[in-house]
Amino acid sequence: MWFVFAFLSAVFAALTSILAKVGIEGVNSNLATAIRTAVVLVMAWGIVFLTGAQSGVADISKRSWLFLTLSGLATGASWLCYYRALQLGEVSKVVPIDKLSVVITIVLAFIFLGEEATVKSIIGCILIGFGTLFMVL
Repeated sequence: MWFVFAFLSAVFAALTSILAKVGIEGVNSNLATAIRTAVVLVMAWGIVFLTGAQSGVADISKRSWLFLTLSGLATGASWLCYYRALQLGEVSKVVPIDKLSVVITIVLAFIFLGEEATVKSIIGCILIGFGTLFMVL
């Protein structure tokens, strides 16, 4: 089931890029990011209340709050940079560079989470890296 959600995430991310490029035309990239973020915020809290998950807020540990907050700050920084890049560049160039996050994430997972670095994952990272360079140069 995780694969279905991961695939749907990729489809929605693709739509996000195309819709954002059209929507950001003539709009300040920071303002566009704020509008997008507000929509995501309403949608996320709507899902929380729809599923009754709001009762779990009191059970979240301080450590989880810290790392969720840091993750939110990283997401915000990513979105601000992404929207500015979309405003300045072509979607077909911006998106592959943005997806280098796959390589960076895998490397960080090896270093900080102790995940196994297999030959297959290392080769995959190298291919993604070269593929990105090939697409944007």
